[in-house]
Amino acid sequence: MRKELMGMLEARKDEMIQIRRYLHENPELSFKEEKTAQYIMDFYKGKDVEVQTNVGNGYGIIVTIKGGKPGKTIGLRADFDALPIVEETDVPFKSKNEGVMHACGHDGHTAYLLILADCLIQLKDQITGTIKIIHQHAEETPPGGAKSIVESGALDDLHAVFGIHLFPTNPTGDIGYRSGYSMAGRTYFKLVIQGVGGHGSTPQSANDAIVAASHFVTAVQTVISRRLNPFDVGVVTIGSFDGKGSFNVIKDSVELEGDVRYMTVETQELIDKEIHRIANGIEAMFGVECDLTYTADYPPLYNDPKITEDVVASLKSMNDQDIKQVIEFPMFSGSEDFSYYAEKIPGCFFYIGCKPKGVEKAFFNHHPKFDIDEDALLVAAKSVGQVVCGYFGID
Repeated sequence: MRKELMGMLEARKDEMIQIRRYLHENPELSFKEEKTAQYIMDFYKGKDVEVQTNVGNGYGIIVTIKGGKPGKTIGLRADFDALPIVEETDVPFKSKNEGVMHACGHDGHTAYLLILADCLIQLKDQITGTIKIIHQHAEETPPGGAKSIVESGALDDLHAVFGIHLFPTNPTGDIGYRSGYSMAGRTYFKLVIQGVGGHGSTPQSANDAIVAASHFVTAVQTVISRRLNPFDVGVVTIGSFDGKGSFNVIKDSVELEGDVRYMTVETQELIDKEIHRIANGIEAMFGVECDLTYTADYPPLYNDPKITEDVVASLKSMNDQDIKQVIEFPMFSGSEDFSYYAEKIPGCFFYIGCKPKGVEKAFFNHHPKFDIDEDALLVAAKSVGQVVCGYFGID
């Protein structure tokens, strides 16, 4: 079956590319992917599978492929939402939706998984177990789609879950992996500092919110430099400081927004505690009111060591012309809501090189000129197909 599956995927490479280009031309934002979801559902019409729609808090779709004999159940996940970005690539299948772009490769994720799923459906009598294909909405926008799909109970029977991400840092043919904590968790925060406004000529009658906010900006950086173990990873970023006013008026209110990244749950809890403590201290020090909104978006992504070890061994044994090398990647400070699946289900999330041919340095994910080498779609399909065969012990 393994050899047959790889041959089927090779024969349908052009179809993967066509699907990817259609989706790229017709991107939809998180929680608004109605037409994309319909396209996916139409793809499975008439096939011998069970299709669940509107799973979770949006347009999530789960397709269940039951093998010829009972056995364990695994999940394969691909996301299908796009980003609010004006596309700047020069391709004939450029986005038709102005201001919306597949700038993170989710069009490719969906394209490869549709074809892989269809091939697995045709071969399902040779599978001892069940495969759930998870077409997930809203990866890009918290609270995301993964958490709600997990909470729906639709995946309670999974023994393992797998996913990939297209990365242009490496050429096509490279597959990257990392065991244990591999991608950062992320928290969003907003702090509104309320002081007392006044005129610059009489500061004693006012209570300057900008001064208080400036102290907060400086103080939160000490969480990383003086509270966090130097061998742990954490980042606190203030991305917005809204204190604009008149040059001679003391602001009564300032709004800050920021981003926190961390590689472990322990680091997450430490930074959370310290930022709240600093906000409370700013209130006491300056006599202002601090309204802190602190929302953990996605947890750190943890790849199960045993599952990952098996995935790597299986991929390294492929001896396939399209797979050049399987290499360990460093920890990555980006976040991914696949982490919600991996929190509950042993899993492995790995990376597929897709650097466009002929470029020295590719534009990274979320850039308006992001593009992929479409040969990477076949690499993605083959590698995940190999993982499926390896998990079920299929030769």
